[in-house]
Amino acid sequence: MGAFKAYDIRGIYNKDFDKETAYKVGYFLPSLLSTDHVVVGRDVRLSSPEIHEYLLKGITDSGADVYDLGLATTPMVYFATVFLKADASVQITASHNPKEYNGLKISRKDAIPVGGDTGLKDLEKLCNEGEITISEKKGEVKDYSYVRDEYVKYLRGFCPDIEDLDISIDCSNGMSSLIIKDVLKDDSIHYIYDTFDGSFPNHEPNPLDERNCEDIKRETLKNRSDVGIIYDGDADRVMFIDEKGRFIQPDYITAVLGCYYKKKGLSGNSLVDVRTSRSTTEYLESIGFPPTLWKVGHAFAKMKIREIDAVFGGELAGHYYFRRDFFNCDSGILASLLVLSVVKSLKEEGRTLSQLIDSIVKYSNTGEVNFKLEEKDECISRILEHFKSENPSKILSFDGYRIEFPSWWFSIRKSNTEPYLRIVLEAQSKEEMENRLKEIKDIIGQFK
Repeated sequence: MGAFKAYDIRGIYNKDFDKETAYKVGYFLPSLLSTDHVVVGRDVRLSSPEIHEYLLKGITDSGADVYDLGLATTPMVYFATVFLKADASVQITASHNPKEYNGLKISRKDAIPVGGDTGLKDLEKLCNEGEITISEKKGEVKDYSYVRDEYVKYLRGFCPDIEDLDISIDCSNGMSSLIIKDVLKDDSIHYIYDTFDGSFPNHEPNPLDERNCEDIKRETLKNRSDVGIIYDGDADRVMFIDEKGRFIQPDYITAVLGCYYKKKGLSGNSLVDVRTSRSTTEYLESIGFPPTLWKVGHAFAKMKIREIDAVFGGELAGHYYFRRDFFNCDSGILASLLVLSVVKSLKEEGRTLSQLIDSIVKYSNTGEVNFKLEEKDECISRILEHFKSENPSKILSFDGYRIEFPSWWFSIRKSNTEPYLRIVLEAQSKEEMENRLKEIKDIIGQFK
C-alpha cells in the first residue's frame, strides 16, 4: 500500500489505493484511536464520493458512528474535531495534487495529526493484516453539516474591516469556495474559479507552482488590487500576490504574520521549516519572535508548535499554523484574514504590501527547485561530501540537510509525497546564488 506516507494517506486513486483501502481505514481507525465516533469531511475531487461511501461503510461496520460534515475544507475538519470534542477525524482530500490523486488526512483528539510515527504505520499494518468482523450493532451516520456555519462564525471573528481594500481571489475550483464569500461578506471582491470542479479545469490546485498563479496575477493587476490571494484545493494552504502582480514566496508571509502579532502586542517563539529564508528568520528575530527551524510537514509542525509554545508558524509550502488562534493547526483562510489585516494597516499608513516584502527580503533565493531522479540517497551523499570539504558553519540533519555558510546556505531533502529531490538555496548576491546552484546541478546531473 504505497499510499501510506509520512503525513497522510495519499496517491493516485485506483492505482496506489482504492475503495477497499478506504473501507479498511474506516473499519480499523476507531479501534486504533479507541473511539466510538469519527468526524468525516470530503473535498470535491471526482473520486471523493466513492471514497466517502466506503470509508463510512467501514466506520459503521466497526460499530462506530460517523459525524458527517459533508463537503468541507481540511481546516474545517480540524475545527470540527475540536468543536465537537471528537476523538478522531478524517478528511478525504489530496490537497494540492492533480485531479487523479486523492487521500485521507487523519487526526485524533484536539486535532493532533496521525502521521507515520504516530499511528499511521500501525493503521497500514492493520489494513494489510487485520481481520474484519462486522459488528452486530452497526454505527450510525449522523448529519453534522451545521458545523460549516460554526466555522464561518469562528473565522469571521478574525476578519478585518476590508471596505477600503481591493482584493482579488482565486479559489482554484476547490474547497475555499465553500466558505470564503460568507467569511468576507464583501460583494466588491474579485473572484475567479470560485465554483466547485473536481477536475480542476483552469489550473492544478497547487499555488506553490507559480505557473498556476498566472491568472490571479493578471486579475490582481487588472483590478488594481491591494493584494491577490490564491488557495489550494482543500484550503489548508494559501499564497499571495502583491499589488505589482508579483508572487510572494510563502516563507516571507511568515514574517508578515509576525507583523500581525506584533501589532497585537504579542511576542514569543515562532516555528519555521528547514527551508526557510534567512530574510524571514532574521526579521522574525528582530521583531520579537525568535524562530525554531523544524521538519517539513503538518504532522511534524503541529507537534513542534506545541512543544515550543510558538505563537505561530509557517512553511515554504504555504501552510501557516496558529498556536493560540487555531488549535496549533493550519488554515489557509485564517492566514489570509491575518494578512489582510496587515495590508489594511499598511494602506492606512500609505504603504503597500510590496514595500513591506521588499523591506523584509535581504537575500537572493532560488525558491524550491525540484529534480526527478531515482538515486536520491546516493546523490545527497555525494553533495554532502562535496560541500563538507568547504567547512560549513552549521549542518542541520533532521529533515534532509541544511548546510550553512557565512554568505550562503542550501537545503536538500527528499519529498515525502512525490518522487523528487528538493533544493532551496540562498545567497547574499544573485551571482553567488546562481553559481552555487549550478555547482549543485552539475553533481545532480551525474545521477540522471
